[in-house]
Amino acid sequence: MSAFDEAKAQVVQAAQVLELSDKTIASLQTPDRVIKKTLTIKMDNGKTVSYKAFRSQHNKYLGPYKGGIRYHTNVSEDEVKALSLWMSFKTAVAGIPYGGAKGGISLDPKKLSSKELEALSREYGKAFAPYIGPWLDVPAPDVNTNGQIMAWMVDEYEHYLSQKGLQGLQNPRATFTGKPIILGGSQGREEATGLGGFYVLQQLAAKLGKKPKELRVAVQGFGNVAYWFAYFANQAGYKVVSVSNSREGLYVDSGLDPEEVMNRLQEGESLADCVGNEGKIISNEELLALPVDILVPAAIDGVLTKTNIGKVKASVVLELANGPMTVEAEQEFLKNSKNIVVPDILANAGGVVTSYFEWVQNLQGYYWGKEEVFAKLKTIMDQAFANVWEEYQSRKVSMRIAAYVVALKRLLEAHELLN
Repeated sequence: MSAFDEAKAQVVQAAQVLELSDKTIASLQTPDRVIKKTLTIKMDNGKTVSYKAFRSQHNKYLGPYKGGIRYHTNVSEDEVKALSLWMSFKTAVAGIPYGGAKGGISLDPKKLSSKELEALSREYGKAFAPYIGPWLDVPAPDVNTNGQIMAWMVDEYEHYLSQKGLQGLQNPRATFTGKPIILGGSQGREEATGLGGFYVLQQLAAKLGKKPKELRVAVQGFGNVAYWFAYFANQAGYKVVSVSNSREGLYVDSGLDPEEVMNRLQEGESLADCVGNEGKIISNEELLALPVDILVPAAIDGVLTKTNIGKVKASVVLELANGPMTVEAEQEFLKNSKNIVVPDILANAGGVVTSYFEWVQNLQGYYWGKEEVFAKLKTIMDQAFANVWEEYQSRKVSMRIAAYVVALKRLLEAHELLN
């Protein structure tokens, strides 16, 4: 099953709970528009190379399209359609005034020089400039993209507005989020997705009647999102016993200090150097099967499948990655009525919520401090969790279906008012 088929299947599950018609379901599954371009740049060796680029604009019932731009070999039309659908539902669950979008370029960015990467990013900015804007579509960083890449695209968008005589009529800084602070980025954006996931964890633990010190947590991944989630969880007293990179994992049964591990990695050491007397190196597959209470896939999609879900010992899977669990795996996992899956569209919404804050700050020209951003993020994430939990309890469905029901209700209400 493709990523887009997975995403559509999740919509169908929730739509059936609300007894929606096939026509309505199809309209909620189908992107408004998919834009495809071929970008050509001159490489450092003088040769010209072309890359496939995409932008899927899924739904704008609730506001401008919103979603990241990723650089990865897996980027395809199918993938961006799936991710844009998830974004529509993620923003709806969070209760922020955005629709869903996703874009990207199919390539391995590690094979490009800095000069080539800039040229390609600027080409993307030029090619897609007619389709974006602060009230139309607001891109952001995603896999293998960052604030610098957004800055190059902002610059290209400003050139586009100038060429069209539109400067002063559009706000180019509010057209992209995830920008460097000096260019209008928001305080707290770096921590946002991991922190938002932590706020969800706190709410779930309270509902389960558990104290942080009673819960063991394994995090697959140790990039930005995984690190900040692990950092805040550890600070709050949860026992974080494992983190990993793409090659291997570090497991310390008595608990590890994510900040210390990250500091050592930044100094050039490896996970193996962090083993110490109590730790050991494990594979990512072994990490998924650790004896923990909460498993947090925070790296890539599709890691929990029908072939390995039976090995998972955790009773809670909290999805910080997009789509880390297949439909079949979730069905198998939830055969145990005590198990819970906290879906990605809720658990990792902190990033887009803080992107919303950045957009608001850009539009009003007034900026908040980090603590204010964190407080506003907590308010929105806590309310989003409460809304999903209410549907979860009252309808006796999975948390994923509950989250999609929350989103569908908002999308349908907006659709009925507009039409």
